[in-house]
Amino acid sequence: MDLGLKGRTALVCAASKGLGKGCAAALAAEGVDIVITARGREALEATAAELRDRYRAKVTAVVGDITTPNGHATALAACPAPDILVTNAGGPPPGDFRDWTRDIWIKALDANMLTPIALMQATVDGMIARRFGRIVNITSSAVKAPIDILGLSNGARTGLTGFVAGLARKTVAHNVTVNNLLPGAMDTDRLRANTETMARNAKISVEEAQRRRLATIPAGRAGTPAEFGAACAFLCSVQAGYITGQNLLIDGGAYPGTF
Repeated sequence: MDLGLKGRTALVCAASKGLGKGCAAALAAEGVDIVITARGREALEATAAELRDRYRAKVTAVVGDITTPNGHATALAACPAPDILVTNAGGPPPGDFRDWTRDIWIKALDANMLTPIALMQATVDGMIARRFGRIVNITSSAVKAPIDILGLSNGARTGLTGFVAGLARKTVAHNVTVNNLLPGAMDTDRLRANTETMARNAKISVEEAQRRRLATIPAGRAGTPAEFGAACAFLCSVQAGYITGQNLLIDGGAYPGTF
């Protein structure tokens, strides 16, 4: 299927590895010009080189922390008028809510709620004027099924979800859609770190914690960044113009609900 994206421009945040990289790769494969951001220069430049070589795509690497004012400004200077915006930032650490101060909460909200909103605020009017825009926010399956040790993420990302629900219904008349991708257990550094935390808390080996985690997934495995990226690319496609305000779970069937 031709997704109709050749020649479009995308800003993909936190894209040096993991799910952000998966999204950037899928868009680059469709002929999208990509601006990718991340904090680590070495990994980011390696990813940019890989995408250029593999897809013969135009890829610009912008080093910076997208959750800071400077990182935000630098990214938008490199890509002031994206047709596609993929928001993403590392999730806050797991832990016990009794240990979280106000400053810790504000940091989580800044990264996983306020930064995506600020990026949307900076880019959505241009999308509306051009009559094309696709915004995809990488959130978490914890929005649908909260994970006890991820309270910071549960709270911040659910706040973003509520905001998107309103915005998405205002922009779609202008062919600008806003959707959220909710990853479950994906084969990323984040999953490995959370598994290690679960192992420590349960006083079991990391291998046993991983076995228990995978046993809760009907697919019997973790998902891949490539699978996740393909879903992102479809939501950005011309064919997805009638899909907005949705929360797409990519979790191998782990969520047990009907809706």
